[in-house]
Amino acid sequence: MTRTGFGYDLHRLARGRSLILGGVAVPFEKGPVGHSDGDVLSHAICDALLGAAGLGDIGTHFPDTDPQWKGASSLLFLEHTRELLNGRGLRIAHVDAVVVLEQPKLGPHFAAMRRSLAAALNIAPEQINLKAKTSEGTGAIGRSEAIAAYAIATLEP
Repeated sequence: MTRTGFGYDLHRLARGRSLILGGVAVPFEKGPVGHSDGDVLSHAICDALLGAAGLGDIGTHFPDTDPQWKGASSLLFLEHTRELLNGRGLRIAHVDAVVVLEQPKLGPHFAAMRRSLAAALNIAPEQINLKAKTSEGTGAIGRSEAIAAYAIATLEP
């Protein structure tokens, strides 16, 4: 049976933090505030995969109260999730995700992000589609105070 999961993540942005998306450092003066590296793209994808497999959410597996995840690369979360999927005999067919932020432009970084995410998930970069949208200047995202990501993942037996 084909299974589909949906994921979402949002973090505040602050000066002096690195902007890591899909495991790639994107040059910008702000980055997400989070317990781990705050990679909203990886977090949303992780939640989508866990949801499709019926395995809860990212907070269940990687709680922000656990010191071992302090400053951790979110690619580790994806690698662990991939192992959970393998244990259930599930294969990632496709991931589609969108990052919502006003700036910087992400298009030039998508190829590197897809390669990084694909390596962590042990799939081909062609199985991952990435997009970026703005909030048209509205809300916390529009004021560059926050960043969000949405993802959908399809799993097959």
